[in-house]
Amino acid sequence: MGLLLFMQLDQGAVVRKETGHETPKMIRFVIGNPLIMKEMAKHVPDAGSYAPVTVLVDERADGVHLSYDRMASLLAPYGNAEVLAVARDLDSKIETILRDSAA
Repeated sequence: MGLLLFMQLDQGAVVRKETGHETPKMIRFVIGNPLIMKEMAKHVPDAGSYAPVTVLVDERADGVHLSYDRMASLLAPYGNAEVLAVARDLDSKIETILRDSAA
């Protein structure tokens, strides 16, 4: 199952309006797959509040940073093995995209 870009938000624009500078550059990507979300929500309905996932790409003085909360970490407290298997697979897909993008 592939991943879709649902939304892209320029969160840095809010800060730039106040400062008048060209930085920071900060983009929030909302990505996922409705079928993956459905599979997780089947086991743990609350999973729908975490999916699709958010990836933040922001430029700082020391370089570009990628931030992502692992779905398995978010869903671990529910103690459901089935949802954790799906979440770990989603995390793997997201982390592959992040690694490939950073290369």
